[in-house]
Amino acid sequence: MRKVAVVGCGGSGKSHVARELGRILDAPVTHLDAAFYDDEWNALPRDKFDDVQRELVSQPWWAIDGNYNSTLQVRLEACDTVVLMDVSTVAALYGIFSRQIRHGAGHKGNGVHNRIHWGVTKYVATYRRRMRPRVMAKIEEFGSGTDDVLLANRRQTHRWLRKVAAEQS
Repeated sequence: MRKVAVVGCGGSGKSHVARELGRILDAPVTHLDAAFYDDEWNALPRDKFDDVQRELVSQPWWAIDGNYNSTLQVRLEACDTVVLMDVSTVAALYGIFSRQIRHGAGHKGNGVHNRIHWGVTKYVATYRRRMRPRVMAKIEEFGSGTDDVLLANRRQTHRWLRKVAAEQS
């Protein structure tokens, strides 16, 4: 496990898993929200975002978290492991709102990028029905040869991270 793409709904724990994998694997961690948005929440143009990701995945090892389905293929073709944070809708909604309470709004420099508004809430609330099938299809199409890890809840996530840490020792 040297190149890990962590995908899933907002509030699912992607950034936490990426940070932990970075620590365990001694790999650089990139939170795609940090690459995509500037401090005023202006989005990077799509072609520049593609270029940034191509540069990131050309490195010898990494953990990258973020869904960004439009550019998921870039990460899937380069990674050896895909971690899908497949938590329930209730857990993801809890995740975005509890993160807002814990960290407040804005960029925190540690993968925490909070900006809750109706669009974000709706995206999280409909992710399993609308976006998850598209993500799964891309993993199937472009993630051939990858080790796929599906984590459905926080307990399973913590167990898996302990297992990865033990294997790296």
